[in-house]
Amino acid sequence: MKQFSITAGLACLLFLGACTSKTEKKEMSGNPLFAGWYADPEGIVFDDEYWIYPTLSMLHGEDLKTYRADMERETDAINPDYNHQTHFDAFSSKDLVHWTKHREVLHIRDVPWVKYALWAPSVIRANDKYYIFFGGNDIQNENQYGGIGVAVSDKPEGPFKDALGKPLISTFVNGAQPIDQFVYRDDDGQYYMYYGGWKHCNVVKLNDDLLSLKPFEDGELYKEVTPDKYVEGPFMLKRNGKYYFMWSEGGWTGPDYCVAYAIADSPLGPFNRIGKILEQDPEVATGAGHHSVIQLPGKDQYYIVYHRHPLGSTLGSEREVCIEKLEFDENGFIKPVKITFEGVEAVN
Repeated sequence: MKQFSITAGLACLLFLGACTSKTEKKEMSGNPLFAGWYADPEGIVFDDEYWIYPTLSMLHGEDLKTYRADMERETDAINPDYNHQTHFDAFSSKDLVHWTKHREVLHIRDVPWVKYALWAPSVIRANDKYYIFFGGNDIQNENQYGGIGVAVSDKPEGPFKDALGKPLISTFVNGAQPIDQFVYRDDDGQYYMYYGGWKHCNVVKLNDDLLSLKPFEDGELYKEVTPDKYVEGPFMLKRNGKYYFMWSEGGWTGPDYCVAYAIADSPLGPFNRIGKILEQDPEVATGAGHHSVIQLPGKDQYYIVYHRHPLGSTLGSEREVCIEKLEFDENGFIKPVKITFEGVEAVN
């Protein structure tokens, strides 16, 4: 009887141990992904590493003390927080959970024509180099100098240096403010850049050097591709031969900032709005928008990286970078994203 009890007890312990291992929780990224006020995150994969390049939304803590001289210099910025936006930091990870901060991958001291509002980086690798496209100076009219620039580095962590000495695009075309650029490489090797604020979106072709514009077949340099309710923050993703064009709607300082999308057969559209895929949850956060998408290499698995305002926030520039799964239904439509505090599981 005693022997039976010992054997049965061991069996129970083994069973419980197996159950515990099966139900053991996987490590999660948590949201926000990293400390600090950051926005407009550009997510991309380089080799076996995931990278996020965000806008520095607002300085805080020790960084605020360190860069107070930058913050207080005289500019014509319409928002004092834009004076904080003097550089880009970047973050890298092997698993989407543990992130390493790379400080000042690009600073305005390396872009002489930019005074403030270094915004919305878009990063791509080409020609054995890394190119970072950015908005500078938040120009409001043709009498101000600024627009979309490009800097280059030999490494993803920089330092990046201004490549042109001037903006690549410095004028308003089709009503689009030259900000919020996203560079996309199609399967045929052609580079496109989608950009635009003020409720207008243009697309241009880039030459292989990524430093100049390439005319379309009809000789035009700019084509307007503005979908219904577009405000800013364009992004392009290709899946199963379809072009998924996404953008942000609403005001970036408010709770209703969100992301919507369209599907087309061409990188030039037409982009007919389908609906929202990312928006606030009053129980979690508000103002969820200005996103990008990371695809796991070789897999039909996607993650949406975006910014949002924490609950109780009263300042528009208090924005945090977060991540969730991005999933598709059986018909190829994007499922609405549920924003969370948990984030995503670690990936290999």
